[in-house]
Order: sequence, then structure tokens, then C-alpha cells
Amino acid sequence: MKYISTILSIAALALAGVIFFTQNHEIVQLKRQVDGGKPAGGSGVGSNFKIAYFDLDTLQARYDYMKEVKNQAADRDNRITQELTGLDRKNQQQIDEWRQKSSTMTQAEGEEAQRKYQEMQQEFTARKQELEQGLYKFEEEERNKIRKRIEEFVKEYNKDRNYSYIIAYDASSFIYNKDTLYNITNNLIEGLNAEYKKSK
Repeated sequence: MKYISTILSIAALALAGVIFFTQNHEIVQLKRQVDGGKPAGGSGVGSNFKIAYFDLDTLQARYDYMKEVKNQAADRDNRITQELTGLDRKNQQQIDEWRQKSSTMTQAEGEEAQRKYQEMQQEFTARKQELEQGLYKFEEEERNKIRKRIEEFVKEYNKDRNYSYIIAYDASSFIYNKDTLYNITNNLIEGLNAEYKKSK
């Protein structure tokens, strides 16, 4: 029994060594492909494999179209707040009137006030949802337009640069090292702003 556990331990250790060697070999082969070498039994990716990136936060802060959309969304949000505040104030005035008259109201008048109060609440909720959905739809449509503009511009930009990938980078991205040589943020911002200026 004593020897069985020793034999099993040695077998497990040997198996771990085989797995490590296999995985390490695959990593070396992958690195050769990325570096432009040729893996065994096939052709390599080549030395033309290039990746560029742009900083999404910087683009959002400096792309004129995105700034304009952001301002429009903020204006709409402010108008929604003002309308709902005005509607709420008007409803509150009506409620205050009912409170003042509550001691002299008949049962029928009290029931009518209660019915109107429920209608007011429903109308307020419906209007709030309508306005918020309108804002959400506006923002969603503009996001899609912005995404399309960026995609089309990047496609045109990359025609004579031949990047294999162009990645949008932001603070939540899992990129731990960025070579500034491949940072095309400023180029994109300049080009997108020039294109937007022409379209206005």
C-alpha cells in the first residue's frame, strides 16, 4: 500500500511534466507565428501582421460629433426634468386644494378627488416613461450613427496602412502594454472632425 501511493505520485508528476511540455511547445509555436516565423507543417502569418489602437475616451472627449450628440442628449434630459417638475408642481397644487377642502367635501366629492388623483398619477407615470423612452431612442440611434461613421472612416483610413486589427481601447480594456507608435487616436480624431465639418 505504501508503494502504491508513491507510484501514483510519480505518475502524476510525470503526467504534469508532459502537459507542461506540450503547452509550452504550443506557446512557442504561437509566438513564432506572431513574430513572422513559420510553424512546423504550415506557413507563417508573416511579418506584415500589425495591430493599431485608438483611445476611446479621448475620441469621445474630442470628436466634435460625439460632443454635439452629448450636448443634445443633456439638453433633452434637462427639458424632460423641467417638464416633469412642472407637471409634478401642478399636481401638488391640486392635491393641496383637495386637502384644504377635505373637511367640507361630501363622500361623492371625496371619491371623485380620489379618482382624479389616481388619473394624475397614471398620466404622470405614462408621460415620464414616454419622455425617457424618447431620450433612450435618440441616444441609441445616435450611438449607432457614431459607430457607423467610425467604422467607415477606419476602413478608409486602413486602406493603405494594412493593419490586421484596429482596436478601440478604454480604461476597462485588458491591455497591459501599449506601444505609442501604433496609437492612431489623433489621426482618427483629426480625420473624423474634418469629415464631420464637411457634412454640416
